[in-house]
Amino acid sequence: MKCIYYTFLFLLVTLMSCSNVSQPSDPIPEHETFKIQSKQVGEERIINVWTPANYKSNTDSLPVMYMADGGTKEDFPHIANTLAKLIKEHKIKPIILVGIENTQRRRDLTGFTEVAKDKEIAPVVGGSEKFRAFIKEELFPEIEKRYRTTSEKSIIGESASGLFVLETFFLAPDLFDNYIAFDPSLWWNDHYLVRTAKEHLAKFPSTDKRIWFAGSNAEDIAPFTKELAALLKSENRANIKWRFSDEPKEKHTTLFRATKEKAIIWALNKN
Repeated sequence: MKCIYYTFLFLLVTLMSCSNVSQPSDPIPEHETFKIQSKQVGEERIINVWTPANYKSNTDSLPVMYMADGGTKEDFPHIANTLAKLIKEHKIKPIILVGIENTQRRRDLTGFTEVAKDKEIAPVVGGSEKFRAFIKEELFPEIEKRYRTTSEKSIIGESASGLFVLETFFLAPDLFDNYIAFDPSLWWNDHYLVRTAKEHLAKFPSTDKRIWFAGSNAEDIAPFTKELAALLKSENRANIKWRFSDEPKEKHTTLFRATKEKAIIWALNKN
């Protein structure tokens, strides 16, 4: 029983952890903030938007990267500063970053589950479908109204947010063009996404998609990121460009920052 208890405790800590462990050292870049009263999730949501340095001085329309964990005390400063650096170094083209600040993180970022222990991590879980509808039906139109955007959209996330990224890739692939996930919590619902990946790929659209994902040495995640990589390799779909970064020397808490730049560079550069 102790073994089961400690295993569950480890899973709980992993899912509850946010990648903002070292966030206090990240300077908050200049950005804009607005609020949306969402019908889909039934609450007001705070949205943070970062634009590149030359956005206001020209008339170019830019692609957009979306992220959960997008509060100023979460990963928004971290990723905005990284994008600014890569743009300045001419490693990626200019892009807009849209951060969605969390309210009930584990509700929004998890799908349904039939595993009783999963349901104990928070008062409410399994809200990813409504959160995804909020992004598609309410946030997308608002961003397109407020900013000059192209049709290209990316999504980035870590841990539970990475789970949401991969769930969206399999269940609603047309929402984004580029998917980036760091240590996604693929153990959720008895690793449902990996178990059903093949059948979802069988119904996958013919449009081109790019997906980059990484796995640390986390024992509850590493087997499933590797299994997913093997499945994508065997399926070998021509319209899915993918890359798996196996990082056994990295921990769950270090992977995001250790691999962020190569992930973004690969995902956003089509050549």
